[in-house]
Amino acid sequence: MLADIKRYLQNRGPVCLSDIALHLGTTPDAARGMLETWIRKGRVRHQQLNAACGSSCGKCRPDSMEFYEWLKDNPS
Repeated sequence: MLADIKRYLQNRGPVCLSDIALHLGTTPDAARGMLETWIRKGRVRHQQLNAACGSSCGKCRPDSMEFYEWLKDNPS
C-alpha cells in the first residue's frame, strides 16, 4: 500500500486525505497512518488548510482540508 500511495501522490500532486482514503479503499485514519511513514522518511509533506470562507462553522469535513504532497526526488 505504501508504494500505491507513492504512485498516487506522484501522479496527482497535492491530494486531500479523503481522496487518498477513497483511492486506497480505507478510512481517513488508516490512510493518515500510512502517510505518516512517508512523512517520517521525508518524502511527503502534510498541509492543513483553513476553511476558505474564513469562518469556523465546522461544515467542512476535516479530512477534506488536510492535504498531502509527494516531495520531488533529490537528484544525486
